[in-house]
Amino acid sequence: MRRQFTLEYWLDDGWYVGKLKEIPGIFSQGESLEELEQNIREAHQLMMAEEATEFRAGVQTKELEVDV
Repeated sequence: MRRQFTLEYWLDDGWYVGKLKEIPGIFSQGESLEELEQNIREAHQLMMAEEATEFRAGVQTKELEVDV
């Protein structure tokens, strides 16, 4: 399955640096925009594989309201 995400990127000392807007924690860099895109895809795959192995039996969720 494929899903579309927003890549936010900028130049920093000659490197393309970027992150996926919709998924906190996925950052990478590359010497070209193409390399950045490849590295972001790899970072996403690694994060998703890590999350899949973190499943714990009995984990529950609930909505929590906070003041903003």
